[in-house]
Amino acid sequence: MKRKFKTIDLFAGIGGMRLAFEKTERFKTVFANDFDKFCKYTYDENFEKPKLNTEDIRKIAQKNDLPNFDVLLAGFPCQPFSIAGYREGFEDKERGNLFFEMYKIIKKHPPKVLFLENVKNLKGHNGGKTIKVIRESLEHLGYTVYADVLSSMEYANIPQNRERIFIIGFHNKVKNRLKFHFPQKIALTKSFREVLEKKVDKKYYYSERYSNYKKLKKEVVSKDTVYQWRRIYVRKNKKGVCPTFTANMGTGGHNVPIILDKKGIRKLTPRECFNLQGFPKEFIFSSKVSDTQLYKQAGNSVTVPLIERLALGILEVLDKSFRKKIKILPIPTRLINHRGKIAVQEV
Repeated sequence: MKRKFKTIDLFAGIGGMRLAFEKTERFKTVFANDFDKFCKYTYDENFEKPKLNTEDIRKIAQKNDLPNFDVLLAGFPCQPFSIAGYREGFEDKERGNLFFEMYKIIKKHPPKVLFLENVKNLKGHNGGKTIKVIRESLEHLGYTVYADVLSSMEYANIPQNRERIFIIGFHNKVKNRLKFHFPQKIALTKSFREVLEKKVDKKYYYSERYSNYKKLKKEVVSKDTVYQWRRIYVRKNKKGVCPTFTANMGTGGHNVPIILDKKGIRKLTPRECFNLQGFPKEFIFSSKVSDTQLYKQAGNSVTVPLIERLALGILEVLDKSFRKKIKILPIPTRLINHRGKIAVQEV
């Protein structure tokens, strides 16, 4: 029997990364954390032990009793680096600095592999300085770092134009680390129409009671196109796929995906959004979670088949490197973070 590797899931959301890694049947989750109570409702409905821990990540970073793990998964907060936000990055005191909390966990409990995900804009944020700080911080802790931007429509056969940066780090004691490669592109053969529900509640349809209905009716004319309402105008997706889901889809945001079907103009349902993230149809929606929160959860999550491909690539490296158990010890360092600047000192 092949060895199973233990993972911890930070900023876990509803467990998209966990789902993808565990689909390989080679990874076992031993700890998961996210502060969002609505995510906990969804997460706990779909996974048995461990359930979602909702402590503040700052408290988690201080713990000495985390279970032993081989891989750290983290879709760390993307808002500070998103083109939709204020581009504050590390200056965002509440969210940007959470990277440094994750850094403390890695330093104290160094795993064999790091798997980090964020928005595409992280790559060019602050003239490339932000990703440089992240890369150098992880390299100082003894990791060989790989980073690339991958799109769901190009690498997962999912008809959503979702581009994300993936940062993967292998501890330098992983002998096979230099043989890791990001996956090759694959053809997109699926249409967004394949994941649409056959029966859709009338509450998802637009009608004359909506102030933007006249404009929608004039612009939304093709059943083979996904549209967006961009505050004051309709945007047509020219690639024939669904545009990137965002966390504000169900909260009055301007990125609500809109389609035309035989009954009229409507927005995608939460289930369709999850389908377009590659979640299985049996994924459970908690009765405690509203559509508003489900849209947010879909927007904040990951494309499961793409993560699974990356997990399989990581397995190829680990299988050849850890036939024997190798203990990785913490590096005695101190992190200084002041107004977005980072300095790492030996202790």
